[in-house]
Amino acid sequence: MMRGWYENTPGRKLPHPSEPESMRALLVLTLVFLTLPAIARELPGGLVYLRDIDPSIAQDMRYATNDNFTGGKLPGYDAPECILRRDVAEALHKVQAGLAAQKLSLKVYDCYRPTRAVAAMARWARAPEDGRTKRFYPALDKRTLFSGYISSRSAHSTGTAVDLTLIRLPAWTKPPYDTGAAYGPCTAANRVPDSSVDMGAGFDCFDSKSHTANATVSAEAKRWRSLLGNAMRVQGFTNYFREWWHFSFGSPAQAYDVPIAPRER
Repeated sequence: MMRGWYENTPGRKLPHPSEPESMRALLVLTLVFLTLPAIARELPGGLVYLRDIDPSIAQDMRYATNDNFTGGKLPGYDAPECILRRDVAEALHKVQAGLAAQKLSLKVYDCYRPTRAVAAMARWARAPEDGRTKRFYPALDKRTLFSGYISSRSAHSTGTAVDLTLIRLPAWTKPPYDTGAAYGPCTAANRVPDSSVDMGAGFDCFDSKSHTANATVSAEAKRWRSLLGNAMRVQGFTNYFREWWHFSFGSPAQAYDVPIAPRER
């Protein structure tokens, strides 16, 4: 009778017949677990972590920080990670590959957005003005932001929309956001420092200067906006005309409220 592979392995200690069967089963399960690679966290509806598709794309997830128009981290942003529908992430990977020859890279500011965060934005817009984040809408009354900038529903919640910019390579590290600093308006040169190219207005700047085709921004900003728009358009993305940073892909499907959890490695 042929002996088992375990018995024929030199140096292996055979389990004593008196050992409980459960202990031997536990040993096998432990060995199997240790040999398996880390499994990515399960996400609904074909959503994926962008880092699993293209880790070279920079991420600066603003709603997981205090550096956004609400002045605080939004609910559902439990980790600074970009999540997108798989086809959107793969299309971004193609955009990134096309930018490499120009020594440029994409940098994402926001991707999938839980519906609870969308609701929090709406509550913020309806709350009385406190002036803390006026730099994001220097020329507008807060009560008017529902007219084209803030909505009670968002394609971001379906994983088909992304907010992004361009950075030069090699990338440089921007100074940390200082909650006590007196930053200038999002349309000014002394706005919050960013590692991106100059687009003429900062991310989430609720102002006409953020309109993609605005004629008053500098020639350099126009050039960068055109370069980004063309690179995205070739791969099937559509820009929102009021926001140079906002692009959508394909047809939005189901919206989700799953929190953005840390990516398992």
